[in-house]
Amino acid sequence: MKIIRLSKAFTFETAHALYGYDGKCKNIHGHSYKLYVTLKGQPSEKEGDVKLGMVMDFGDLKKIVNKAVVDIFDHAILLNENSPHKSLGDQLLAEGHKVIFTAYQPSCENMILWIVDQLKPLLPSHTELVALKLYETENSYCEWLASDNQSE
Repeated sequence: MKIIRLSKAFTFETAHALYGYDGKCKNIHGHSYKLYVTLKGQPSEKEGDVKLGMVMDFGDLKKIVNKAVVDIFDHAILLNENSPHKSLGDQLLAEGHKVIFTAYQPSCENMILWIVDQLKPLLPSHTELVALKLYETENSYCEWLASDNQSE
């Protein structure tokens, strides 16, 4: 087999607040997120295939990730719908702001798990999502690996 991993990086600006947190991040603040998406698969060997030699066209991956993640999160504020931040979010929505209510604490770790759930069903069947890395700051990130999350 000739298994190849390919990765593409994406950036987006998002604000959030961590309700109940015991540090500064309890306040609304923003980040310049950087998301790395890594897939694996075999490059096409089918003669005449317009994607000959590719696991997946980077442009196709870009369309999927932008639609499922970047366009949703970019320049939005994420607020936990199960917190008192809900009323603030409702007010911001009424004033025309982009607010996303999450059913989870909008930490980097929970965001990456949400991203996994969004991307997996959209990727071609001949590829496998193997890793995501989400940088919240230049030197702080979380990582999801398929190998760590396999069912037994």
